[in-house]
Amino acid sequence: MPVGGLTRRATDNAADLVVRNARIHTGDPIRPQAEAIAIRDGVITVVGDDNDVAPHVGPETQVVDALGRRMIPGLNDAHLHVIRGGLHYVLELRWDGVRTLRQGLAMLREQAARTPKGQWVRVVGGWSAEQFAERRLPTVAELNAAAPDTPVFVLHLYQAAVLNRAAVKAAGLTRDTPDPKGGQIVRGRDGEPTGMLLAAPSALVLYSTLAKAPMLEGEDRKTSTRHFLRELNRFGLTSAIDAAGGFQNFPDNYSTVVELAKAGQLSLRIAYHLFPQTAGQEIDDLKRWIEVARPEDGDEWLRLNGAGENLTWAAADFENFAEPRPELSDYESEFEKAVRLLMENGWGFRLHATYDETIRRDLAVFEKIAADGLFPGGNRWLFDHAETVSADSLDRIAALGGAMSVQNRLSFQGEAFLSRYGPGAAADAPPLRSMLERGLTVGAGTDATRVSTYNPWIALHWLVTGRTAGDLVLRPPHNRVDRRTALAMFTEAGAALTGEEGVKGVLRSGFLADLAVLSEDYFNVPEQDIAHIESLLTVVGGRIVHAAAEYEGLEEELPPVSPAWSPVAHFGGYQATPATGWSGARQAELLGQAVTESEQHRQWRARRTADPRPSSTFFDPCFSL
Repeated sequence: MPVGGLTRRATDNAADLVVRNARIHTGDPIRPQAEAIAIRDGVITVVGDDNDVAPHVGPETQVVDALGRRMIPGLNDAHLHVIRGGLHYVLELRWDGVRTLRQGLAMLREQAARTPKGQWVRVVGGWSAEQFAERRLPTVAELNAAAPDTPVFVLHLYQAAVLNRAAVKAAGLTRDTPDPKGGQIVRGRDGEPTGMLLAAPSALVLYSTLAKAPMLEGEDRKTSTRHFLRELNRFGLTSAIDAAGGFQNFPDNYSTVVELAKAGQLSLRIAYHLFPQTAGQEIDDLKRWIEVARPEDGDEWLRLNGAGENLTWAAADFENFAEPRPELSDYESEFEKAVRLLMENGWGFRLHATYDETIRRDLAVFEKIAADGLFPGGNRWLFDHAETVSADSLDRIAALGGAMSVQNRLSFQGEAFLSRYGPGAAADAPPLRSMLERGLTVGAGTDATRVSTYNPWIALHWLVTGRTAGDLVLRPPHNRVDRRTALAMFTEAGAALTGEEGVKGVLRSGFLADLAVLSEDYFNVPEQDIAHIESLLTVVGGRIVHAAAEYEGLEEELPPVSPAWSPVAHFGGYQATPATGWSGARQAELLGQAVTESEQHRQWRARRTADPRPSSTFFDPCFSL
């Protein structure tokens, strides 16, 4: 790349990498803006301009010209199921970003033709019917027509799954299969399963069926995970907090990222949580983990961050907004044991809690334990999601030293939420401003991959605009955040949730060298185009882990996608669409504003002159007889 003005010289403190000619948003209030950055041994050594970095350009320094583009600190998804997502990534056909159901079905038909016998075609999360021009799900008949013989499983949010005839058979669903608790197998007049599965409200029926599909093994799991991490790097992600989840067993399902970390092959920093998987033995599992590990064990690439997002199964509510809020049974006794155990042993935790009703019950347990001095006790803990949390609950969370992590689940489920709870509740789901005004740390994430897409710019778009994937405005301006605040929720706040605010989240000398050079200027593009931003150059720990456009070829090489028939090998991951610029509607709005200003100008002139002509009087010879 062009390096005019920088002379290479022998120096003892030569940088490994210099990125110059950038518009850098550092996130650092001491020096908010800069033009160049120097990196050595994975750490930022200089933030400044060409004159500042010039003494650090040695014979072996790699110098990259950002060509005047915007640079930001690397993004940190505060709630991402990255470990589970990596184990399945290359097996999944992604409808993330696809704009029509017609296109989605065409992709499915093509993939079915190359999928070998015994394998499934699976579409698992990252899309909503509202993003399609058709505004609907695929039908069973359409799946049967697209793939007569290959099993097809299409998951829609936490609400439903659509299976073709071959998948119903492969999953072993018959007229005698009982409905699982909280779920429904839809049946026809003959009693046979139709291919529709409904969460009512539990998604267990969806995930237990998906778990019957073939899995990856051995080296393919590593390859899949590495390609998933590269896909995340594509959008400027450099860190993520893994929220664990159902069917994610420790240590088995964590072994892949552990092996990649040992080999120095992670391209994303991961702080992970542990989630007790078996109802009835949660306390025993937590005790076993506490005996062998402590949060923050590990390094800056892979570290334990605590327990959650469930501590006990009975305390977990479900966020299927197409169904009523679930009524939870008494869970406080076992839940208190789990929380007390964690707090007494220095373990932090995160809690999945969608509804204020659940949050209030949890807080009552915390306040009881607080009488023994365990809250606030220095352990990091937070509530996830919290779409309907009340002002009173936020006050109680702040008093107990808690934090929040919000996700853009309503980008994909907003229409269902609005239909059930009304515009008043939707306007405050979740109450972002109320959280921030109380001084709470509020991290932002996606909750990908089984509902939302993993593309963080969709979440940033939602934070700033309050719009769903179907372009419905849910949150009014008083409950939105500005672009700098949204970015800080995806950088600084995420670092604080893992206790790493002193080493990452901003671009500052001595901090980890995690950054992204963007395709468009996040701070200046029209709001609707925030969702179309990608990273052209992503650096993690001084390593170039993603490079596109002029920088293509600078990134680390990955092994080919395996297996060769993988949907990712043919379609890639997120289906990017071009930025729209000013939409037709926005253009009309701007023209309307111009007409209004013109009329105001005429009235102003009329008041200051003797021109008596009314505004409706005009003459144009083109219209004269």
